[in-house]
Amino acid sequence: MKSVIVTGPDTVEWVETDTPTVGPRDVLLKVKACGICGSDAMYTHVGGIPPRQGATPLGHEPAAEVVQLGPDAVGVELGDHVVIDTMAFTDGFLGSGGAQGALSEYVLVIDNEPGRQLRVVPKDIPWEVAALNEPMAVAHHAVNRSGASEGDRAVVFGAGPVGLGAAISLKSKGVAHVVVVDIQPTRLEVALAVGADAVINSAEEDVIARLIELHGEAADGIGHRGRAGSDVYIDAAGAPVVVQTILAAAKHRAVLTIPAVHKRPVEVDFGAILATEIDIRTSMGYPTEIFEVTDAIIANADKYARIISHRFPFDQTLDALELARTPGAADKVVVVFD
Repeated sequence: MKSVIVTGPDTVEWVETDTPTVGPRDVLLKVKACGICGSDAMYTHVGGIPPRQGATPLGHEPAAEVVQLGPDAVGVELGDHVVIDTMAFTDGFLGSGGAQGALSEYVLVIDNEPGRQLRVVPKDIPWEVAALNEPMAVAHHAVNRSGASEGDRAVVFGAGPVGLGAAISLKSKGVAHVVVVDIQPTRLEVALAVGADAVINSAEEDVIARLIELHGEAADGIGHRGRAGSDVYIDAAGAPVVVQTILAAAKHRAVLTIPAVHKRPVEVDFGAILATEIDIRTSMGYPTEIFEVTDAIIANADKYARIISHRFPFDQTLDALELARTPGAADKVVVVFD
């Protein structure tokens, strides 16, 4: 079968590999769609992920069809459409340093455990939408980490896939008002389409002044005014200026959750924020959320489909990877197999 593999720094190639052999409790999947993640560009640039440096199969955002079952495999049936917990494979994280990647024709679930690695989805969900399950779980975990709840006012910085997913998740939790901040008008249009209550173009507007208009004015813990009334902030952008803006805006005991990957250190004046008693939380992966978000995708497939900006056929995967790694060229790229 054909697989896309990192073979060295900044080098990704098609490689012919053996189609997996199915064991007694194994499930063979034919990959039908796989999203491209920003981390794929990082893995490529550094030449893989230890311990598989130099030979790393890519692809960790798949949707697939069950095409073969071992004689003792249970929990799924032939022909089922499934989404996948790529962190639950016994041979390492799928597409993130493990032995397999989902930018391949087939993936083998070794010793499948019902409800652990796979979740069946309705067959009318488009493959490319089902393939959003993994990044949307990342977004949903960030929202869970934030503690956002009914009636809160929230702000999401970054209208990429995780930011948009966070906006949808926040609204699903009954958050009263969600603002999305970005510098690209087209992204902000999508944010409104998926349910954001308001958007701010930070290249053209004073973000803090606009948040005070939308969420009211508040104070820090000792009464200093000029703070926004927002309860929850999510940094899905990963730019130092975002953190600095949030810290300047945050009211007493606001929560900042950071799922974004920051590529360089961020300078923070802790003296200036001491009186805010802000709660800063990081968020990584999806400890419990991988299949929690699936129901939302099933119920709102059309809304989630708006997140996808580009679709490529499998034989153009290398082009898809190149587009996805080009800053500002694409938002969410998904490879769709025949």
